[in-house]
Amino acid sequence: MVALTVLYAAFVLYDRTLPGGTSPAVGNGILVLTVLFLVFLVVGTLYTLTPAPRWVELFPDGVTVVGRWGRHRTLPPLERLTVVVVRRYPASWLSDHDVELVELSGGGSARRSYLVEANLFDGANPSVLPPARN
Repeated sequence: MVALTVLYAAFVLYDRTLPGGTSPAVGNGILVLTVLFLVFLVVGTLYTLTPAPRWVELFPDGVTVVGRWGRHRTLPPLERLTVVVVRRYPASWLSDHDVELVELSGGGSARRSYLVEANLFDGANPSVLPPARN
């Protein structure tokens, strides 16, 4: 998002320094650029927040995940789930705790990806951590 904002500001400044850059916004493309910026900003934010559930409930008979937009998904019990840790993120200003991007599968359910607090699914089948990406 920061990169997109910087790129947008650079284009606006470039447009304003060109001859004719003081023409109306519709005439010089700034309006189109602004609309594209806003569309990318909204779509990017929605795409980024989607795998972060509101909450996860662990029950003996299953796991319930309530998605970012309120959708409830019921998964098999923790012992029947396979959890693959795709990536780990350290605590930062966005979260006080370490966060993992995990893929859950098993018990006939489709594979799903979620951003959750680290070690939330420790009772599941052994996790596999791919080599660290820098």
